[in-house]
Amino acid sequence: MTAIAVDIPLLTLKGQQAEIGAEVKAAVARVLDSGVFILGPENKSFDAEFASAVGAKYSLGVDSGTSALELALEAAGVGPGDEVIVPSFTFIATATAVSVLGAKPVFADIDPATLTLDSKSVSGALSPRTKAVVPVHIFGQPCDMDPLLSLAKSHNLAVIEDCAQSHLATYKGRLTGSIGDLGAFSFYPSKNLGAAGDAGAVTTNDARLRDIVNELRNCGRSAAAGYNHVRVGHNCRLDEIQAAILRVKLLRLEAWTAARRRVAAIYDEGLAGLPIKRPPLGSESSKPVFHLYTVRSDRRDALAQDLRRHGIGTGVYYPTPVHLQPAYAALGVKAGSLPVTESASREALSLPMYPELSAADAGRVVETVRRFFK
Repeated sequence: MTAIAVDIPLLTLKGQQAEIGAEVKAAVARVLDSGVFILGPENKSFDAEFASAVGAKYSLGVDSGTSALELALEAAGVGPGDEVIVPSFTFIATATAVSVLGAKPVFADIDPATLTLDSKSVSGALSPRTKAVVPVHIFGQPCDMDPLLSLAKSHNLAVIEDCAQSHLATYKGRLTGSIGDLGAFSFYPSKNLGAAGDAGAVTTNDARLRDIVNELRNCGRSAAAGYNHVRVGHNCRLDEIQAAILRVKLLRLEAWTAARRRVAAIYDEGLAGLPIKRPPLGSESSKPVFHLYTVRSDRRDALAQDLRRHGIGTGVYYPTPVHLQPAYAALGVKAGSLPVTESASREALSLPMYPELSAADAGRVVETVRRFFK
């Protein structure tokens, strides 16, 4: 079979690199010349700058978004025998971060409009062993946090926001990562704010939780504690080189976010009236950041094939929900138990989305989708 060339990819980092390549190289050189590679001035500056950007009092850089989730849950006191309510329509790390702590992920269903945790389903999943809930701001869509926060308060639960895809998204005027007890961010290269490799951050407004995460990420000690280890910790520190690169990119995050929203607006207007479900554009107070622009169609696979034939890349996130993954077969959660989640996994299709995507190319995507449905 002859491969079909894709000239509008789902994602490309080439335009971003062309824009900032010289600054990134200078930042890397600065670190190399300094001779300080672990928890140095770049980390300290990035922690302060990122906390300010997302409206949190504190941020601590770590080595990946998965580590951010694990450390946030551990800092919140999650451990063996506990249960943590999570969505199944997410990347599997949301659940495995619970499992590695010896706790049990309990899957709840999602809202059909935003594909984020449905508070009514969460309420039905509560048990005496529930310790925390993890709302995922999937695809950059902010979760409806107020009902979850109310549930958490009445049941003494920790709220850990999974912000891997929601840098600068707002919910009722509050930035994601500053709303719950802790936030976990990923800086995987494809994210809205991406490093040159794996990286992440934990955010919080609580100084006690900040100190625990600070110790957990650094072998159970504070940065200046030498060999005085106050807890059993991990080696999950953010490299100085990655922190320096992220500082360069953070300066452009607002502009890149605005560009994503412009592309989303083109899609939203152009795809109106078609037999597909479009993601919400948001409101004045609650604004998504469109890490992905994901539509839903019962003809998903045929549409993806047609777009590919016309040189347009697409992606399917996530084809198998976490509760139906082989890794979690032992939990015994049956197909059909989370109907909205399972429907979304059958229907979801992500269209090209990145800040450098031109209006003309976005328009070409729209026209190709429209022709398919005609």
